[in-house]
Amino acid sequence: MAKHKIGVLISGGGSNLQALIDASAKADYPASVAVVISNREDAYGLNRAREHDIPAHIINHKDYNTREAFDDAMQDMLERHNVEIVCLAGFMRLLSPKFVARWQGRLLNIHPSLLPSFKGAHAVRDALAAGTKESGCTVHLVTDELDSGPILLQAKLPVLPGDTEETLHFRIHEAEHRIYPEALRILCEKQPKK
Repeated sequence: MAKHKIGVLISGGGSNLQALIDASAKADYPASVAVVISNREDAYGLNRAREHDIPAHIINHKDYNTREAFDDAMQDMLERHNVEIVCLAGFMRLLSPKFVARWQGRLLNIHPSLLPSFKGAHAVRDALAAGTKESGCTVHLVTDELDSGPILLQAKLPVLPGDTEETLHFRIHEAEHRIYPEALRILCEKQPKK
Protein backbone atom coordinates (compact mmCIF):
# COMPACT_ATOMS: atom_id res chain seq x y z
CA MET A 1 0.00 0.00 0.00
CA ALA A 2 1.44 3.38 -1.03
CA LYS A 3 1.25 5.71 1.94
CA HIS A 4 0.88 9.49 2.03
CA LYS A 5 4.02 11.18 3.35
CA ILE A 6 3.28 13.29 6.40
CA GLY A 7 5.28 16.13 7.91
CA VAL A 8 4.62 16.80 11.60
CA LEU A 9 5.36 20.20 13.19
CA ILE A 10 5.92 20.19 16.95
CA SER A 11 7.06 22.45 19.78
CA GLY A 12 6.97 20.14 22.78
CA GLY A 13 6.51 16.61 24.07
CA GLY A 14 5.06 15.12 20.92
CA SER A 15 2.42 12.81 22.42
CA ASN A 16 0.15 13.38 19.41
CA LEU A 17 3.17 12.80 17.17
CA GLN A 18 3.60 9.45 18.94
CA ALA A 19 -0.05 8.60 18.24
CA LEU A 20 0.53 9.31 14.54
CA ILE A 21 3.77 7.28 14.50
CA ASP A 22 2.01 4.34 16.17
CA ALA A 23 -0.88 4.49 13.69
CA SER A 24 1.46 4.71 10.71
CA ALA A 25 3.22 1.51 11.81
CA LYS A 26 0.08 -0.45 10.86
CA ALA A 27 0.19 -1.92 7.37
CA ASP A 28 -3.33 -0.75 6.49
CA TYR A 29 -2.84 2.84 7.67
CA PRO A 30 -2.68 5.27 4.68
CA ALA A 31 0.06 7.58 6.01
CA SER A 32 3.63 7.49 7.24
CA VAL A 33 5.59 10.19 9.04
CA ALA A 34 8.33 11.34 6.65
CA VAL A 35 9.79 14.17 8.74
CA VAL A 36 9.35 15.94 12.08
CA ILE A 37 10.19 19.62 12.44
CA SER A 38 10.42 21.47 15.76
CA ASN A 39 10.90 25.17 16.36
CA ARG A 40 12.44 24.29 19.75
CA GLU A 41 15.62 22.29 20.22
CA ASP A 42 14.45 20.97 23.62
CA ALA A 43 11.21 19.46 22.26
CA TYR A 44 10.97 15.88 23.50
CA GLY A 45 9.07 14.96 20.35
CA LEU A 46 12.40 15.10 18.48
CA ASN A 47 13.52 12.10 20.57
CA ARG A 48 10.32 10.25 19.70
CA ALA A 49 11.02 10.74 15.99
CA ARG A 50 14.64 9.65 16.28
CA GLU A 51 13.66 6.51 18.22
CA HIS A 52 11.64 5.50 15.14
CA ASP A 53 14.35 6.50 12.62
CA ILE A 54 12.25 9.42 11.37
CA PRO A 55 14.26 12.45 10.22
CA ALA A 56 13.95 15.13 12.91
CA HIS A 57 14.97 18.73 12.30
CA ILE A 58 15.16 21.87 14.42
CA ILE A 59 14.24 25.09 12.65
CA ASN A 60 14.40 27.73 15.37
CA HIS A 61 12.00 30.59 14.68
CA LYS A 62 14.36 32.91 16.56
CA ASP A 63 16.90 32.49 13.74
CA TYR A 64 14.57 34.26 11.28
CA ASN A 65 13.62 37.94 11.06
CA THR A 66 10.07 37.31 9.87
CA ARG A 67 7.38 34.68 10.22
CA GLU A 68 7.43 34.29 6.43
CA ALA A 69 11.19 33.54 6.37
CA PHE A 70 10.74 30.92 9.11
CA ASP A 71 7.82 29.36 7.25
CA ASP A 72 9.87 29.31 4.01
CA ALA A 73 12.59 27.35 5.82
CA MET A 74 9.99 24.82 7.00
CA GLN A 75 8.52 24.66 3.51
CA ASP A 76 11.95 23.86 2.06
CA MET A 77 12.39 21.02 4.57
CA LEU A 78 8.91 19.63 3.89
CA GLU A 79 9.58 19.66 0.14
CA ARG A 80 12.94 17.96 0.68
CA HIS A 81 11.06 15.06 2.28
CA ASN A 82 8.29 14.99 -0.38
CA VAL A 83 5.61 15.72 2.22
CA GLU A 84 2.00 15.60 1.02
CA ILE A 85 0.12 16.47 4.22
CA VAL A 86 1.24 18.56 7.22
CA CYS A 87 0.03 17.84 10.76
CA LEU A 88 0.41 20.37 13.56
CA ALA A 89 0.92 18.51 16.83
CA GLY A 90 1.42 20.99 19.65
CA PHE A 91 3.12 23.43 17.29
CA MET A 92 2.97 26.76 19.14
CA ARG A 93 3.60 29.20 16.29
CA LEU A 94 1.16 31.07 14.09
CA LEU A 95 1.68 30.28 10.43
CA SER A 96 1.89 32.89 7.67
CA PRO A 97 -0.99 33.20 5.18
CA LYS A 98 1.44 32.17 2.42
CA PHE A 99 2.29 28.89 4.19
CA VAL A 100 -1.37 28.16 4.95
CA ALA A 101 -2.31 28.84 1.30
CA ARG A 102 0.41 26.45 0.06
CA TRP A 103 -1.04 23.65 2.15
CA GLN A 104 -4.75 24.48 1.82
CA GLY A 105 -6.82 21.36 2.38
CA ARG A 106 -3.70 19.41 3.45
CA LEU A 107 -2.85 21.14 6.77
CA LEU A 108 -4.32 19.59 9.94
CA ASN A 109 -4.40 20.80 13.53
CA ILE A 110 -5.61 19.29 16.81
CA HIS A 111 -7.12 21.66 19.37
CA PRO A 112 -8.13 20.91 23.00
CA SER A 113 -11.71 22.17 22.87
CA LEU A 114 -14.94 21.59 21.02
CA LEU A 115 -14.48 24.26 18.38
CA PRO A 116 -15.80 26.82 17.70
CA SER A 117 -15.79 27.25 21.50
CA PHE A 118 -12.57 28.21 23.31
CA LYS A 119 -10.13 29.04 20.55
CA GLY A 120 -6.54 30.01 21.28
CA ALA A 121 -3.69 28.87 23.48
CA HIS A 122 -5.60 28.52 26.80
CA ALA A 123 -8.62 26.50 25.71
CA VAL A 124 -8.75 24.16 28.71
CA ARG A 125 -8.32 26.96 31.25
CA ASP A 126 -10.94 29.04 29.43
CA ALA A 127 -13.43 26.15 29.37
CA LEU A 128 -13.06 25.61 33.12
CA ALA A 129 -13.37 29.34 33.82
CA ALA A 130 -16.59 29.44 31.79
CA GLY A 131 -18.06 26.59 33.84
CA THR A 132 -18.82 24.44 30.81
CA LYS A 133 -20.10 20.93 31.51
CA GLU A 134 -18.60 19.39 28.37
CA SER A 135 -15.20 19.66 26.76
CA GLY A 136 -13.13 17.64 24.32
CA CYS A 137 -10.97 18.10 21.27
CA THR A 138 -11.23 18.92 17.58
CA VAL A 139 -9.21 18.01 14.51
CA HIS A 140 -9.67 20.64 11.82
CA LEU A 141 -8.17 21.90 8.59
CA VAL A 142 -6.09 25.05 9.12
CA THR A 143 -7.17 28.34 7.57
CA ASP A 144 -5.92 31.90 8.01
CA GLU A 145 -8.37 32.44 10.87
CA LEU A 146 -7.16 30.97 14.19
CA ASP A 147 -8.80 27.63 15.09
CA SER A 148 -11.59 28.18 12.57
CA GLY A 149 -11.08 25.76 9.67
CA PRO A 150 -13.44 22.96 8.61
CA ILE A 151 -13.84 20.30 11.31
CA LEU A 152 -12.97 16.68 10.48
CA LEU A 153 -13.56 15.02 13.86
CA GLN A 154 -14.41 15.87 17.47
CA ALA A 155 -14.38 13.88 20.69
CA LYS A 156 -16.59 15.01 23.58
CA LEU A 157 -16.06 14.31 27.25
CA PRO A 158 -17.67 15.57 30.45
CA VAL A 159 -16.05 18.12 32.71
CA LEU A 160 -16.03 16.33 36.06
CA PRO A 161 -16.61 17.92 39.46
CA GLY A 162 -13.23 18.92 40.85
CA ASP A 163 -11.51 18.90 37.45
CA THR A 164 -8.40 21.05 37.31
CA GLU A 165 -6.69 22.31 34.19
CA GLU A 166 -4.22 19.42 34.54
CA THR A 167 -6.79 16.62 35.03
CA LEU A 168 -9.04 17.84 32.23
CA HIS A 169 -6.09 18.35 29.89
CA PHE A 170 -4.90 14.79 30.62
CA ARG A 171 -8.26 13.30 29.62
CA ILE A 172 -8.46 15.51 26.55
CA HIS A 173 -4.98 14.34 25.52
CA GLU A 174 -6.15 10.73 25.67
CA ALA A 175 -9.04 11.61 23.35
CA GLU A 176 -6.69 13.51 21.02
CA HIS A 177 -4.50 10.42 20.65
CA ARG A 178 -7.57 8.47 19.47
CA ILE A 179 -9.06 10.94 17.01
CA TYR A 180 -5.98 12.56 15.41
CA PRO A 181 -4.89 9.37 13.60
CA GLU A 182 -8.49 8.73 12.56
CA ALA A 183 -8.91 12.26 11.19
CA LEU A 184 -5.65 11.91 9.26
CA ARG A 185 -6.96 8.65 7.82
CA ILE A 186 -10.12 10.45 6.67
CA LEU A 187 -8.08 13.21 5.02
CA CYS A 188 -5.76 10.72 3.31
CA GLU A 189 -8.70 8.84 1.87
CA LYS A 190 -9.94 12.11 0.32
CA GLN A 191 -6.53 12.98 -1.17
CA PRO A 192 -5.40 11.51 -4.46
CA LYS A 193 -2.11 9.63 -3.97
CA LYS A 194 0.71 11.17 -6.00
